[in-house]
Amino acid sequence: MPVLEWLTKDIDLKTSFLVPYRVLKPEPDLGYGNPDVPNMLIQGDNLEALISLRPSFAGSVKCVFIDPPYNTRSAFAQYDDNLEHTKWLSLIYPRLEMLRDLLTRDGSIWVSIDDNEAHYLKVVMDEIFGRANFVANVLWQKRTSPDARLSLGAAHDHILVYARDIRETRFNKVPREDDTKGFANPDEDSRGPWASTDFTAQGWRPNQMYRITTPGGKTYDPPGGRCWANVEPAFKTLLADNRMWFGRTGTSRPRVKHFLSESEGITTWTWWTNKEVGHNQEAKIESKELFGDGNAFDTPKPERLLRRIIELATEPGDLVLDSFLGSGTTAAVAHKMGRRYIGIENGEHAETFCAVRLRKVIDGDKGGVSEALSWKGGGGFGFFRLGDAVFDEYGQINPKVTFDQLAAHVWFTETKAPYMGKATTPYLGEEDGIAYYLLYNGILGDRRPDGGNVLTRQVLTDLRAHNGPKVIYGAGTRLSSERLVNLGITFKQTPYDLKVR
Repeated sequence: MPVLEWLTKDIDLKTSFLVPYRVLKPEPDLGYGNPDVPNMLIQGDNLEALISLRPSFAGSVKCVFIDPPYNTRSAFAQYDDNLEHTKWLSLIYPRLEMLRDLLTRDGSIWVSIDDNEAHYLKVVMDEIFGRANFVANVLWQKRTSPDARLSLGAAHDHILVYARDIRETRFNKVPREDDTKGFANPDEDSRGPWASTDFTAQGWRPNQMYRITTPGGKTYDPPGGRCWANVEPAFKTLLADNRMWFGRTGTSRPRVKHFLSESEGITTWTWWTNKEVGHNQEAKIESKELFGDGNAFDTPKPERLLRRIIELATEPGDLVLDSFLGSGTTAAVAHKMGRRYIGIENGEHAETFCAVRLRKVIDGDKGGVSEALSWKGGGGFGFFRLGDAVFDEYGQINPKVTFDQLAAHVWFTETKAPYMGKATTPYLGEEDGIAYYLLYNGILGDRRPDGGNVLTRQVLTDLRAHNGPKVIYGAGTRLSSERLVNLGITFKQTPYDLKVR
């Protein structure tokens, strides 16, 4: 498969290995609403934040949407979009790697971009996610009219869509809402309005080549090059249930009735008009209503656009992540739609834009998609900043790191899965028949914080028993190698056997 090369690629491929793993420090005064709701707003460098999320959220995110800098060679008040091409690729590559690892097996990632980098981004995402996992290039009509300053101006942005595993990923239909165009009830069917579709299929199948006689007595064979859509027994079932339509006179070619009351929604395609999902001007108006004319965000996305993506890619309760949160649109819409979310944004506007917007949502914000979703308010979010690095500059464990924080890191290091338990004892859990333990920070209740961090015979007797292989992390061991082998123990020394990836 062809890959993209750039000046610093060899270095950029190693970037995520060199970034320190930091703990996330809650800021209770900046959170809002119900404190038990697991929504997260994180302020800090998004690569460091994504790495810090991996021990708890790897394989847990159903939908990622990101709107990274477009590299348009123009500057905005909130961030510098004037990145040279190589620097842009250096920024995006390691972040896409981390986002891939956070996706569920049936999850998907949606990346908004314009023509400046779209085609380079496609090749990079082919490399990271696999070309077979490419789903679509959605074209979003972002403008309502041509740009008079340009002889040939762009009307659309791209949204590149990739699955984590195309074999497992499925997308939903779009709710029909109030769009009843094409539905009627000419035969006064008790099931209400319906629309009809052609009862033929392309190709030639012997068991679908029967003759149909209409109620008006006219007979039809399948047209040339086509066959009927179902075998004859299935056709007779539809006919008996009054789901076939032969026109008002009963002599027209057969069609199948589809009832509005039974509709689960409509399928969508890759051309999204501004009438369907909004446009840049609509997004600007939403931002002004939230923050006022002088403080509106420069490059927001309309709430209807994010609603469409979240509807297609998730179900209520699924986890949505945006690591270029901007003005907070993704988190705001996910909140209104009953999805869990994690938003990451660097700089002061994590607090001055994103947190403010989410507070308004919780208080019952009426803008954007609120009316369409009958949003009344409620819920909550926690605010976090990047805290101390787990390892100091000498590779030692930072003494400020708590047991539960290091336990999540140990579990992820071993299993590559998020830690879902409550880390209150050395026994962390079992995976594939192997039990994992951590001796750290006085977890056994000894007087000295480091006293029980060494594996001795006495410490071993205090650990929860497991009839099978065990992996035990600690500062050292007093048991011989032979003894460890006989007991089925793999001992790993902290911090030397702990790795970020």
